[in-house]
Order: sequence, then C-alpha cells, then structure tokens
Amino acid sequence: MGLQKDSLFSRYFYPVTFAFMGAITPAINNYAYRKPYHAGIQRHIALGVAGWLFGMYAESYMTKKWAHRDAVIKHYIELHPEDFVDERRKYKEVFEPWQPAR
Repeated sequence: MGLQKDSLFSRYFYPVTFAFMGAITPAINNYAYRKPYHAGIQRHIALGVAGWLFGMYAESYMTKKWAHRDAVIKHYIELHPEDFVDERRKYKEVFEPWQPAR
C-alpha cells in the first residue's frame, strides 16, 4: 500500500484545537469573573502551550492506536483468507433478460 500522506488539517487538528481551548479557557474564566478578558496573559500563553503539547501527544497516540488496529485487522485477514474471498459477479448474473418494447 505505501505510506499515506497527511494533509495539514489532519496533521495539526489536535494540536491547534487543544491549544485554542487552552488559550481561550482563561478568557472565559475572566469573563465569568467580570475581569478584562486579557488579564493574566501568562495563563493564556501557558495553557495554550500546554494545549499544543497535549494535542501533539493526542495526535501521536491516535496514530499509534489506528496503526495497531490496522495491523490487527490485516493479520486476521492473513490468517483467515477463506472469510474474505472476493467472488466476482458474472455478467449473466447482473444483466436481466431484455425484451424490446415496440
């Protein structure tokens, strides 16, 4: 099969999502306590970086999990080829008798 190329969206989805969630959480907290949304900017930065790192970990974990799942499925197919026989349908089974309507 070969290696599959990932798009930028799929590669950075988890890191960007978690970084955004980490950076926006202090702003929501500040809004709830009626503070300026940018107060405590160090929390925005720290939680954004922590979210990015967690997102990178989540990306790595999910990639390994999916690779393991695919390997297990491929191994099962190799051990039980009789369950995955590819029987092709013949044209005589696909086409029905045709009578022209004149």
